[in-house]
Amino acid sequence: MVEMSIAGLAMDASTQNPIVLLRDPSRRRQIPIWIDHAQAHNIMTGIQKPASHPPLTHDLMVALLKEGGMLLEKVVIHAIKENTFQAILKIRLQQKNQEDKDEAFKTIEMDAKPSDAIAMAVRTHCSIWMLEEVVAAASIPVDAEADEEDQDEFRRFVDQISPAALISHLKTRPPTQEEDFRQDKDSNQSE
Repeated sequence: MVEMSIAGLAMDASTQNPIVLLRDPSRRRQIPIWIDHAQAHNIMTGIQKPASHPPLTHDLMVALLKEGGMLLEKVVIHAIKENTFQAILKIRLQQKNQEDKDEAFKTIEMDAKPSDAIAMAVRTHCSIWMLEEVVAAASIPVDAEADEEDQDEFRRFVDQISPAALISHLKTRPPTQEEDFRQDKDSNQSE
């Protein structure tokens, strides 16, 4: 299993649906999980912890766990079925042993939507885990160092180039496919 961290929330540019991004410890793989706006709000509220707000459902669930002598130990995202992530909550129950009055602990697992599990995890500060095969199947590579190097290189390029040099460069480069298409279309129309 791989311990994941929340890299942030983003918006899918094409669908305008929120995405929660989980990242592995190496910071080289990221898993996007599409969620709805209400779920995104629940996760963000848990992360930001506003000083005074009426408790949301996840706040209430955490309070009920605490009152019942239960502790959310960890969240495990364990499968993808029909393009949907599957998660479980690992909850530790405190039970009184009636024979010797010692406290014993038992762990139970409850199925949960990943978004609900993540919303609970941010409120309880428990860890979020994902099976390696799920990470391998759903991850997109992230290379923060390469991204930073590309951005630095582009900044240096922009800082050093003059408008005249940019125009000269654009005139000497080969045309792109789109420009070739436009030139072909223009020449066909003129015939």
